[in-house]
Amino acid sequence: MSSPAPSRPEPLDVVVVALSARALARSAKRVGLRALSLDLFADADTREHAARAVRVDGGARGFMRRRGLLAALERHAPPGTPVVFGAGFEHAPQLMAAIDRRWPVSGASAETVAQLKDPFALAAMLRRIGAPHPPVAADARPGWLSKRAGASGGGHIRFGGRAARGRYFQQPMAGDPLSALFLADGRKASLIGFSRQWTDSAAKAPFRYGGAVGPIPVPDALRAAVDACFGGIVAQTGLRGLASLDLLVDGDSFVVLEINPRPGATLDVFDRGPASLLAAHLDASAGRLPATPPAALAPQAAAVIYAPVDCTVAALARPSWTADWPADDDVIPRGAPVCTAFAAAATPEAARALVAERRSRLLTSLGAGLSAARPTRTTVSA
Repeated sequence: MSSPAPSRPEPLDVVVVALSARALARSAKRVGLRALSLDLFADADTREHAARAVRVDGGARGFMRRRGLLAALERHAPPGTPVVFGAGFEHAPQLMAAIDRRWPVSGASAETVAQLKDPFALAAMLRRIGAPHPPVAADARPGWLSKRAGASGGGHIRFGGRAARGRYFQQPMAGDPLSALFLADGRKASLIGFSRQWTDSAAKAPFRYGGAVGPIPVPDALRAAVDACFGGIVAQTGLRGLASLDLLVDGDSFVVLEINPRPGATLDVFDRGPASLLAAHLDASAGRLPATPPAALAPQAAAVIYAPVDCTVAALARPSWTADWPADDDVIPRGAPVCTAFAAAATPEAARALVAERRSRLLTSLGAGLSAARPTRTTVSA
């Protein structure tokens, strides 16, 4: 009697690629899409949501290694499977273009990303559409911020410093740090909502990303002005898919700090309604915007928890309001992300207060209840 033929793996609907792909994989699973996730962790939460989760080695500055990513795609993703990029690839439009030749990229094209993440091309484009933007320079300016072009997460931002390849300087501005999430189809855009962001400062990373809460209410005049600004950006660049504007807001006025031409950290805040934002991203990238924006949700906050000391997490309780935990035997170096905490409440202020309280509890456990160990690997925040 002959042996049965080995079963073939079920086909994939989408490949999600990010420094941490858990939120994208979760959004795919919510609407029955089978996702291959490629990220630096392949943690338990990502494996739960993805049809297949593959860990890709990190390289310099925590970015994914080009050779490892291409090898993982060749091994696991049939040619023609659409690819959605999250955070971690704005610095590498050439890599995006190379991938697009075999696996169609859903979202911003490599050319659009290159334009939007070049700080001087971005500044020129914003001037053309009349959008306010802080002055930028290639040479060091006293009191200005030093940023790395194409980076994400805020950990790359410094006060001052010397001019260096790949870095630029931006004049600091006052205002409330907000982010506006949009869908675009290459011609027009649909505003999803606003969130408020905050930092979790560290000694060498004073602007390290801390978290976000949303949706938050904003004045009608501000909403209309930001909507018009993003519409101008789409008209200039042909941007498609999910994207966000990082803003500093003062009353009804604002300045544009950055454009993130991909799904980002606020997916955890907004992707909770009946419609999947990943599915909406795929549709918008194909030229189909939703007839109506996603329904407003109760406010939710999400905060990244960074290790206060070198630690392991095997003995730590993992509440239902957390995600992104590493493996039990991983050693987390001081300052690296350990997990994400969430909190929902009736108001944005209450949600942020609750997530802050939960963060404090987790930090106490990490600092006091776990044994320190010498780190064996380095992780980064998405």
